[in-house]
Amino acid sequence: MSILIFRHIYASAPIMLILATIGWGSNTIAGRLAVGEIYPMMLIFLRWGFVVLLIAAISGRSMIAEWGVINKKLKWVFLMGGCGLSLFNALFYMAAHSTSAINLGIIQSIMPAMILLGSFFLFGSRINKMQMVGVGLTFVGCIVVITKGSIDYLLLLTFSSGDLLMLVACLFYAGYSLGLKNRPDVSGIVMMGYFSIAAFMMTIPLLIIEILIYGLTVPTEKGWGIVLYIAIIPSFLSQIFFMRGVDLVGPGSAGLYANLVPIFSASMAVIILNEAFSIYHLVAMGVVFSGIAVFEYQKQLHAQPVKN
Repeated sequence: MSILIFRHIYASAPIMLILATIGWGSNTIAGRLAVGEIYPMMLIFLRWGFVVLLIAAISGRSMIAEWGVINKKLKWVFLMGGCGLSLFNALFYMAAHSTSAINLGIIQSIMPAMILLGSFFLFGSRINKMQMVGVGLTFVGCIVVITKGSIDYLLLLTFSSGDLLMLVACLFYAGYSLGLKNRPDVSGIVMMGYFSIAAFMMTIPLLIIEILIYGLTVPTEKGWGIVLYIAIIPSFLSQIFFMRGVDLVGPGSAGLYANLVPIFSASMAVIILNEAFSIYHLVAMGVVFSGIAVFEYQKQLHAQPVKN
């Protein structure tokens, strides 16, 4: 029975993508808890190091067996892992030092639009009016929760160097999402293993730069716990779930679910960090889920065979 349930879950794109975004949402909470416990680049370095060790322990033999396939796409692997994963995280942390959380959230919520447009230009994917409505609704929902339902926050926004860094970060992750469409025919965990190696290698020069500027600081006991959590949940399981979702529905549809991240982040902030829950949280959740429902309904409608 449990195997059948697992197979059903693994075959469901919405479940896979929702689980992925829950993990990414929890990464925001872990990141806040990490302040004062561990430096950003050290955190990124250790998280990908742990992921590499974890996957090697689980699927090291499978990774070696698939080396012949991966070897043909090494440049692609390093672009995906090094830029799509590692540089996105690095730029996100850098941007957080010079812009507001409101700006970061709003800019990050445009990733699904980037992915959808990228699917159109790179793969010729069709974009219809209902899909645009779905994207628009999820975008509005993210704005509602990030601006706390107040138009004043939106009108007072100013763009800084941090905003531009976040835009570049979003482009990196949008490119990563689109690139998954052309991944070789290997299992998700093997692919994630090679992505993790590429991401880890990219963090080495970033860590060296941080050490040269701030010196070497060992994480606290709490910091080590945060590293382990981030390595297992957002960096490992969420990535596997997301790749599975892309396999099932494509990058355009999968990217739309990224708008759930700020929703889940806000919800977990209430539960874990005891932040106040307001009516705009409910409004935003309703709007975001409505957008996903519209997008998925339109996709299912076009997928149905025409009856004579």
